Amino acid sequence: MSFFTDLAHQYIDGEWKAGSGSWDIIDFNPYNGEKLASITVATAEEVDQAYRAAQRAQEAWGATNPYTRRAVFERVLRIIEDREAEITEAIVAELGGTLVKAGFELHLAKEFLREAIHLALTPQGRILPSPDDTKENRLYRVPVGVVGVISPFNFPFLLSIKSVAPAIALGNAVVLKPHQNAPVLGGSLLAKIFEDAGLPPGVLNVVITDIAEIGDALIDHPVPGAISFTGSDAVGRHVATVCAQTFKRCVLELGGNSALIVLDDADVDYAVDAAVFSRFVHQGQVCMAANRILVDRSVEAEFTEKFVAKVKSLKVGDPASPETHIGPLINSSQADGVSSLVAQTVQAGATALLHGRTEGNLVAPSVLTDLPEDAPVLRQEIFGPVALILPFDGEDEAVRIANDTPYGLSGAVHTADTERGVRLAHRIHSGMIHINDGTVHDEPIVPFGGEKHSGVGRLNGDATIEAFTTHKWISVQYGRSRFPF
Repeated sequence: MSFFTDLAHQYIDGEWKAGSGSWDIIDFNPYNGEKLASITVATAEEVDQAYRAAQRAQEAWGATNPYTRRAVFERVLRIIEDREAEITEAIVAELGGTLVKAGFELHLAKEFLREAIHLALTPQGRILPSPDDTKENRLYRVPVGVVGVISPFNFPFLLSIKSVAPAIALGNAVVLKPHQNAPVLGGSLLAKIFEDAGLPPGVLNVVITDIAEIGDALIDHPVPGAISFTGSDAVGRHVATVCAQTFKRCVLELGGNSALIVLDDADVDYAVDAAVFSRFVHQGQVCMAANRILVDRSVEAEFTEKFVAKVKSLKVGDPASPETHIGPLINSSQADGVSSLVAQTVQAGATALLHGRTEGNLVAPSVLTDLPEDAPVLRQEIFGPVALILPFDGEDEAVRIANDTPYGLSGAVHTADTERGVRLAHRIHSGMIHINDGTVHDEPIVPFGGEKHSGVGRLNGDATIEAFTTHKWISVQYGRSRFPF
């Protein structure tokens, strides 16, 4: 597809160029195996060029009138709206995303861009009192300078925008590294859109590469003042360690093992709908997905029967078809890993109410129950279409099971008594939890992030301002200070 080959380049200091590495990233369609593009990787030297370009451009961009910065984002939004059909096709081709997933991702991407338009004008200074009558304290919000952004493969267009757009709106420059399985949607497409919208050269740079080529060059480079990483907790731990060694702030949006809890007074049919979507949207490749579905034993039989029936009705196949609910996993490694995990869990004693077949990268849904308490799958993130149904007796046991995981990202509670749900939600160790809804939610002004192994810091709204700006105190002495010597 010319769409992908046209964007198969690095974007550094406003120039499209080939990387100078010794090997290529091959961008494949995960459904049919079609080669979309070949991109020669950027080297550590080119990462340095990108950061130096960002550093040069940031000073002028940070001093640019916020209304001028806002206008760029207004144009970005219009370009995305004009190219929505083309971007939808790209989401299907590069990610194996269904049309529902593409619509969901584009909708949220546009919402976050609207928030970036607002953020450009948001940071305000403050005048703080001083114990000295002749002194004035001015507190300014200023950009951190240059932000390094590392985005994932599952929602790359949205999750790149989610860090890149506010960082730039707040006066920073950015170096973006997309995931190697989503180099165009997560990287070069965004660069092209911002270029067409009139963003000055160097403010956004995209390096398409891999740690095998550059090592830690992206995160230990001296220029960036902050790193925003979305990905696994294993990699996130390394990012945090390097950032600490180089005194950088970092925002880490990591994995999850969310619990959707169905209490004894829940609307079972509605809870089934919420659970099926929360587990199987984008083939389960979502950090907020409901890995574990906890059901009060009094409604377990009814819920399980209806849940399995609904999951059986999901169509697995070509993501370009409007009828498809579940498309391919991103690559064969993910597909094989999920298949092996299901087989191992069943072999260890779990019951498979559904045991989905794997054909290529297409993995049909599995529903497991009767899991041994020590089953590893209960405490890990499953990035695939596998649902675990766990019965419980009473709220205390539900809380114990929900919290028995190193993760703490999202969750949901279903009940007829809203305040009962809120009380239970307070006992769940997670950054986000939703009453009578699904587990997969994100909104532009609500702080998004997790606890424990699910991350450090928050994004969205005021939290984004905290992440990508810093305070600067300037005092003015209108009188004369007295010095002791």
